[in-house]
Amino acid sequence: MNRDSYQEMLAEVKAFHKKHRFHETGGEELTYRVALMAEELGEISSCVTKGKSKQALAEEVADLLILVMGTAIAEDFDLNQAFWDKMEKLSIRESRMINGRIRVSEFRDAD
Repeated sequence: MNRDSYQEMLAEVKAFHKKHRFHETGGEELTYRVALMAEELGEISSCVTKGKSKQALAEEVADLLILVMGTAIAEDFDLNQAFWDKMEKLSIRESRMINGRIRVSEFRDAD
């Protein structure tokens, strides 16, 4: 089954939230969701630092994406629009080398 559109993914995450009653049971509380995202970042880091398979990495990144999409649902904002708005801002920024790594952000060197 090929599921590749944002709207289909969003509908799946909404259905998952509804099935498990996240709204009624604290699953959509923002600080809880941030903690879950931090946990997933730790699992992604573990995949990278321990040389786990690309499949394992993909699964952990998918977990994080599902949490990010769920946060947009919980906080009632249009993640698709937020993505495109942010990409527009990023597209006009200049890239810079910071400590030998490329950055395209509003990061500022300490004075």
